[in-house]
Amino acid sequence: MGLESFWAKEKLDTSSGINSLETPKISDFHVHLRQGEMLKAVVPMISQGGADTILVMPNLVPPLTNTEMVLAYKKEILDLDPTLNLLMTLYLSPELTPEEIRKASASGIVGVKMYPLGVTTNSQFGVADLSSYHGVFKEMEKVNMVLNLHGECPSNHETNVCVLNAEEKFLDTLKYLHNEFPKLRIVLEHATSKAAVECVKSLGDTVACTITAHHLLITIDDWAGQPHNYCKPVAKFPFDRDALRQVVVDGSDSAPHLQSKKESSSPAAGVFTSPILLPLLASVFENLGCLENLQKFTSDFGRAFYKLDQPPSTIRIQKSPTLIPNSFTVSQSQSKTDSNPSDSSIARSSSNSSNCIVPFLSGTQLPWKILE
Repeated sequence: MGLESFWAKEKLDTSSGINSLETPKISDFHVHLRQGEMLKAVVPMISQGGADTILVMPNLVPPLTNTEMVLAYKKEILDLDPTLNLLMTLYLSPELTPEEIRKASASGIVGVKMYPLGVTTNSQFGVADLSSYHGVFKEMEKVNMVLNLHGECPSNHETNVCVLNAEEKFLDTLKYLHNEFPKLRIVLEHATSKAAVECVKSLGDTVACTITAHHLLITIDDWAGQPHNYCKPVAKFPFDRDALRQVVVDGSDSAPHLQSKKESSSPAAGVFTSPILLPLLASVFENLGCLENLQKFTSDFGRAFYKLDQPPSTIRIQKSPTLIPNSFTVSQSQSKTDSNPSDSSIARSSSNSSNCIVPFLSGTQLPWKILE
């Protein structure tokens, strides 16, 4: 679904009367950078999309389960773009101990990501039983680390759990964690349902959620049969999308996958928005009639929750039509030691689906652009 059809279907005014805007650069509290050639391709696009602070997801292969692995990955990223402010996370796994939590916190790692077993990309290493992590969560409370949750239960047709209600079924787990560890800061990542919004709002200041740019636009009709709009948790019903629009409070999510993996018989879960993120959000917020809330969504609320003191640098955007490329190419030849973001491995188009990423709303036009 392009923005043009979004405007037409929602009968929204496409102009706020504002032609330019200065805003803090985006603080994006859910970013997948992947690894290898994909990492080299994606990292330069973070700043291209208007972000300078990002929370980095740890679901690699193998997952980032200890401090040394996380710090090595952080170095890889900074070698590609040293201007980024990186908030790093650990992958919750049986080898994570209270001692490792203290070590990670002392090393500047801000969070631990919990993936329920088998629910999304690289969650085959995820959690099936939370009972053994009591000591880890108590230590996280003590050192003030954040628990980041992929909020879905695994599908189980015997108990009537599938992708459309997996998030709602997970909310009991969120409530349990909050009740057991009331001082633990918890983020329900990429909320997609009205039930999730209402649950988070009921749990107080230590619980928050992130909301992705694409979930403010799409519903089940837009991803069923369209793999490039498919992500986990899946977009749901119009009333769920409308609930998200009312509370756009925290951050955004971008998840790149190769075109070939998105267009396979079992498409990878994730929507790629990094290179267009700020113009996309400005377009959505303007058309929802709340452009004045853009800074709160992209910077203020999330930075306050993560206790970031240093203000982000600013960036200027203006009204100017910008075409979203059909795809971005992941180079197979770029040197691993190349650290110059301007020498990125991105091409503007490609017909080879085995090494390109298709962005959200590919081939359509945004009314806003970032000024160089």
